[in-house]
Amino acid sequence: MDSAEEGVIRADEEGSRRPGLRRERKASMKKIDYRDASTDDDEDPKKGKKGKKRKKGGPRKNTSKKVEKLKNDEVDGLEKEIRASPKKPDEVNASEIKPKPKIFKVYVYRKKAQRLEEEKKKKKDKEDEPVHAGDEKVNTMTDVIEDPKDTEGNMPLKRAAKEVEEKKNKGEMDSEVPVNLTKKPRKVALVNSKKDDKLQEENAENSESNMCHQCQRNDNAVVRCQNCKRKRYCVPCLKTWYPRIAEEDIARKCPFCWNTCNCRSCLRLDTKMEGINSNLEVSKDEQIQCSKYIVQRLLPYLKEINDEQISEMEVEAKISGVEFEKVKPQDAKCSPDERLYCDNCRTAIFDLHRSCWSCKSDICLTCSVEIRKGKLQTCHEDVSWNYINRGPDYLHGGEEEIVSTTDYRLESIDGLKHQSMWKANEAGIITCYCGAGDLKLKRILPDGWVSDLVKRVEETAEAKRLLDVPEMVMELCPCFTSQGHTGMDNNKSLKAACREGSEDNYLYCPSVTDVQQDDLKHFQHHWVKGEPVVVRNVLEATSGLSWEPMVMYRACRQVKSAKHETLLEVEAVEGLDCCEGPVNLHEFFTGYTKGFYDGKGWPRVMKLKDWPQTKTFKENLPRHSEEFLCSLPLKQYTHPCDGPLNLAVKLPEDCLKPDMGPKTYVAYGFPQELGRGDSVTKLHCDMSDAVNVLTHICEVPIKDEQKPNIDELKEKHAKQDLKELFSSVSDYKEKMEILEKTCEEEVKNLATDGGALWDIFRREDVPKLEEYLKSHHTEFRHFHCSPVSQVVHPIHDQCFYLTRYHIMKLKEEYGIEPWTFVQKLGDAILIPVGCPHQVRNLKSCTKVALDFVSPENISECFRLTKEYRLLPPNHHSKEDKLQIKKMVIFAIDKALKDLDPSEKKSSEAKEKPKRATKRKTKH
Repeated sequence: MDSAEEGVIRADEEGSRRPGLRRERKASMKKIDYRDASTDDDEDPKKGKKGKKRKKGGPRKNTSKKVEKLKNDEVDGLEKEIRASPKKPDEVNASEIKPKPKIFKVYVYRKKAQRLEEEKKKKKDKEDEPVHAGDEKVNTMTDVIEDPKDTEGNMPLKRAAKEVEEKKNKGEMDSEVPVNLTKKPRKVALVNSKKDDKLQEENAENSESNMCHQCQRNDNAVVRCQNCKRKRYCVPCLKTWYPRIAEEDIARKCPFCWNTCNCRSCLRLDTKMEGINSNLEVSKDEQIQCSKYIVQRLLPYLKEINDEQISEMEVEAKISGVEFEKVKPQDAKCSPDERLYCDNCRTAIFDLHRSCWSCKSDICLTCSVEIRKGKLQTCHEDVSWNYINRGPDYLHGGEEEIVSTTDYRLESIDGLKHQSMWKANEAGIITCYCGAGDLKLKRILPDGWVSDLVKRVEETAEAKRLLDVPEMVMELCPCFTSQGHTGMDNNKSLKAACREGSEDNYLYCPSVTDVQQDDLKHFQHHWVKGEPVVVRNVLEATSGLSWEPMVMYRACRQVKSAKHETLLEVEAVEGLDCCEGPVNLHEFFTGYTKGFYDGKGWPRVMKLKDWPQTKTFKENLPRHSEEFLCSLPLKQYTHPCDGPLNLAVKLPEDCLKPDMGPKTYVAYGFPQELGRGDSVTKLHCDMSDAVNVLTHICEVPIKDEQKPNIDELKEKHAKQDLKELFSSVSDYKEKMEILEKTCEEEVKNLATDGGALWDIFRREDVPKLEEYLKSHHTEFRHFHCSPVSQVVHPIHDQCFYLTRYHIMKLKEEYGIEPWTFVQKLGDAILIPVGCPHQVRNLKSCTKVALDFVSPENISECFRLTKEYRLLPPNHHSKEDKLQIKKMVIFAIDKALKDLDPSEKKSSEAKEKPKRATKRKTKH
């Protein structure tokens, strides 16, 4: 029975007791002290399964049993009957067999009543003076007197009434205390003296439960918390789940009091933790300054959006033969919980667009302009990557055996039409591919809403002088001295590159205590130039909740029920062949701490990407979600709910928002660069700004007995690469020398708290980086360790990881290099949008990432949106998930309302935009 469930169970045992005897049993798992709703003992192999017999000395279940009152002669008769010697089997006549009632428990209750009566007499003997009226007190945790049919059967009711009457006569009980004996109450509270309190506390201590709060077992030695006086943790649980905390510290203040308890029930408690605040409190003045800054940064992009709409309205006026002011686009009726996409380029549509009344096809304004010019730039051919599965031996340099040819072709997106199907005449009228008629101009927002928004900005800017706000970027960064040299004594700089004649070789690297409101301008000085920022020791701002892998596993695993789906298996990516496959959660996290090897003796590397999903992360890990929000640095930018400079939070509540996280990235890792099967996140570019926090690391050294196998396999890999990838022996030898040298240096210089190696490229170096990858793409492997045969987009394909060899060759051939640094435990990396980056785990790592949109990087978001629309229809990066144009207009609208409260009230009084169903997005 569930511990939270309490019920009454009645059972008639025919043949086991006398006729008319009815038993009512009340089953309950609840106790006076706190008790978790779920247990964890099935997760600890050392403790076994639930349901074992209770050991001696352990507390009984809090179960009360109601028994019918028996007359004294009946009880005596039953006692005599139980003492009688039974007949031998051959002497018993079948007709004489009568059902015998079970009176064992009645006998126990009688003995218990006698024992309690003796304890009451002992208490009474210790009372050496009468109790005055001022000392009288009703103790809510006192003894109770119950009638014989009470399952805990203390003293008979007559004796209770007699003692109460004697106490009243002696003056030991207030005569005004009502005691109604005629109704035979089940419980009558005694009035105890102050001297009884100490005795009762001693008795309570003797009867304290040994139930462990973590595992719900009572058969182990426990450490009791002296702070809350309620929680207990057994020694095995402390060693397993809190190995870094001494038992003395647990006794002073337990994990439950610290809000760091990692039992499953506490991990899933969706309540605020005391002592920490994950919310961001923004003052009114700060909100006004941030709103002014947003308007100043986004106004050029708002005007660009408005000009695009005005141009299309002018074309519509020409087609319709009416004046510009009389053009009234039709209402598209798109509901707020759905997202509209262009059927040609998959770009998100936020307002004006062209639509067919027959087939319901929609085209964005950019595609409409290109169709009229006859230069539609979008790609309409699906892409296909054919990677051959040559068998397991091929993965380690053996002979190939073609098992299958995998066509990694994503499903074609319905609605994407070939560019020859869209045509426009000289007047600018676009004919639908279905031939039903012309495309009509439609709107989603109220008519003229964007143009009115521009007017509101101009009026507010003139009244409040918004555009006269000085730039928040400082002329001289404090990282540099007056002579222009980097000041290394301030401990806020990190050398990450060795570019000649460059001033950005050092990254801004403050600690979490340094990043305060006064230091926001310093951050903006680097951020506006597209430089990543490293903030150290962000976990110091949290409560210290454990991010151990098994803690995450216990919180997230679940069996299928009516409320949720099964979460016992997940999709994991194998590092060697880059293929996804199902894996048991417990098996994965075991390998996270102990390591796995395949049949050849090669380290097996697996990783979980975007796990659990955002919704599951917040539901199954509410404490970890709040803990992560507390760790976020520069919350003005990064906070997903209250960040005043995070444009992602400016979208209306009723609209479908992009999935910005948080998401966890859990993967194995090794210090040495193996060259094949490394734990890497391949080169890619995020759709927005991102912050990545390293919350846990675990070093898994390679076993000594496996090192000879690994060295032998490395030789086979190198020979296979020489045969298939490299054109000359010199390149092969150079790669091997660099690989060996890199491994030695990394193992030697690796910090104890270092977890991941990052390479982040500058935005201005992207063209050269893409050119290098296009010319050297055959030197890389991807699915099934097959060579990369074609490139659609060098970065968005996410097929490449540049080893130290390729990093060196890139600098030799093109003169560029990335920022390279090691992310340590508790480091938060802020990556600007538009900066390609890759990561290799040096240890098993758990990272938590969150996306945000800053005003400084809007131009890069627009650039990436244009790149996405040029990708093939079935490319995994094709869809415009960010909706940056929609984000810009609503961010400015929200900023104006914050600057002028009267405008906010008037806008709320107006009718909200009407939107209806069009097409649901896949989320």
